[in-house]
Amino acid sequence: MFTIHLNDLRFFAHHGLHDEEAIVGTEFGVAIAINFAGPENIVSLKDTINYVEVYELVKNIFRHPARLLETLAVDICDAIYGLDHRIVQVSININKLNPPIVNFTGNVGVSFSKSF
Repeated sequence: MFTIHLNDLRFFAHHGLHDEEAIVGTEFGVAIAINFAGPENIVSLKDTINYVEVYELVKNIFRHPARLLETLAVDICDAIYGLDHRIVQVSININKLNPPIVNFTGNVGVSFSKSF
């Protein structure tokens, strides 16, 4: 079993429940781990999961606003699985780096894992 990691991805997007978030937008941090069954001797790109395809897919999903990060996390996991059915699990962390909370320091986020 192999795991492909995409760490510290950054996207500016308009996800959120509040009207202000849909207008102003904010920055998000994303980390993804993809477990897949592949041959022990990986010698070509077709033997593995192409992380460039995964990144492009996630980037495109981030362009479409979602009201809840939980919805976004599930949609991304399902879409990644659609790329390659050798995938057995996808785990994702999505952090809203500047949440619209008065006098708040830090970030908020969700984590989700789905097995296939």
